[in-house]
Amino acid sequence: MNALIFVAADLVAIIVMAFGLYLPRHRRRDLVVSYIGINIGVLAVATALSSSAATAGLGLGLFGVLSIIRLRSTELTQHEVAYYFCALALGLIGGLGVEPMWLSLSLMALILGVMFIVDHPGVLRSYRAQNVVLDQAIADPAALKARLEEILGGTVHTVIVQCLDLVNDKTTVDVRFEAGTGRKTVPAPRGPLQEQLPAVEQDSLNQVRAS
Repeated sequence: MNALIFVAADLVAIIVMAFGLYLPRHRRRDLVVSYIGINIGVLAVATALSSSAATAGLGLGLFGVLSIIRLRSTELTQHEVAYYFCALALGLIGGLGVEPMWLSLSLMALILGVMFIVDHPGVLRSYRAQNVVLDQAIADPAALKARLEEILGGTVHTVIVQCLDLVNDKTTVDVRFEAGTGRKTVPAPRGPLQEQLPAVEQDSLNQVRAS
């Protein structure tokens, strides 16, 4: 009976994490499938190990090997890695069924609560990391920062120059910036329709009006 409660609690937890936290914030369907599949697989294996002669340490070692293989198979961002290990942890807790029951349920709730808070857009600012290749060699740090803020439309906090190619007139930088807070280029006001059209289109427009 307790095993069924643990399984049900894990299913509720992974659904909340995948569809309530991750998907609305990051919009990657493939990783939602991955998180749920990994969680259910870990839950099944952990439940089988907990009811057999195999030790929990053996199971944890196998999960560690599988996680390393999974993380090396594709490029994941740091927050995606955090969700990935939370899915593993939820499956382990539900499968091993740590007693007393309230402790396991509290640990699951703790994982979900922490991810809800630390990944909330209102808690941490929208800092981003971006590799940028400029089509000109800029050695002056102030000019480089101003150029990056103009391109990225945000406030640049850190600029790490990876390559300054004076021969090919190119600069490669690693940028940490806050989106949506920098200087924005305001487009020029649009004039009358005939001023927007090329000369040939203006003639065509004039002929239509004359007819």
